[in-house]
Amino acid sequence: MRNLILMIMAASAYVAGGVLMKLSSGLTRLWPSVLLFVFFCAGAALQAISMRDLPMGPSYAFVLGLEAILAFLVGLWMFSEHATVSNVVAVSLVAAGIVLLKAR
Repeated sequence: MRNLILMIMAASAYVAGGVLMKLSSGLTRLWPSVLLFVFFCAGAALQAISMRDLPMGPSYAFVLGLEAILAFLVGLWMFSEHATVSNVVAVSLVAAGIVLLKAR
């Protein structure tokens, strides 16, 4: 359970870094640029700690998949991005993959 929480926190930190990447306007705004590195480093640290007792492949795929799903949802919510049918199908497949990874 501890590793699952750490992986969820890592994915969330990566998504926060992605939001700050967008807000940094191509690294032209100081504080969003600085904070994006802080959040990406925090995500990497959390992921490294969670992977201590887990196999690399499935745990890495879990974090990246969850990050992709969260980034898609945050893009819809914060940046008014549009969800196309193909986007929703693709994100659904990623979600199915995460369920299969955690079901084993």
